[in-house]
Amino acid sequence: MKILVVDDSSTMRRIIKNTLQRLGHQDILEAEHGVEAWSLLTQHADVNVLITDWNMPEMNGLELVKKVRAEAKYVDMPIIMVTTEGGKAEVITALKAGVNNYIVKPFTPQVLKEKLEDVLG
Repeated sequence: MKILVVDDSSTMRRIIKNTLQRLGHQDILEAEHGVEAWSLLTQHADVNVLITDWNMPEMNGLELVKKVRAEAKYVDMPIIMVTTEGGKAEVITALKAGVNNYIVKPFTPQVLKEKLEDVLG
């Protein structure tokens, strides 16, 4: 399974990637913002899960989610938003845009594990 992790913080990408690796996921792509993520998605048709931050330069996570959901081939791709935006309005906005699950930073590896298992069924 291939997972794309998108966050403008290299530290946060490393934390998520290390957690995913401990959970047994080795095929992980990384992007710094939505524009780079979109480019990777178009190059790697086999991405199974998208984990994205909300606040990023160039193209934010919400814009990325909307762009991904507008493409028929990605309509069922699980998307997890990992962000500091923890307000109820933000969660609702992200879910309406097509996010399958939502994690508020800071989070524990257990939370990421549970949310990932939830979206994968």
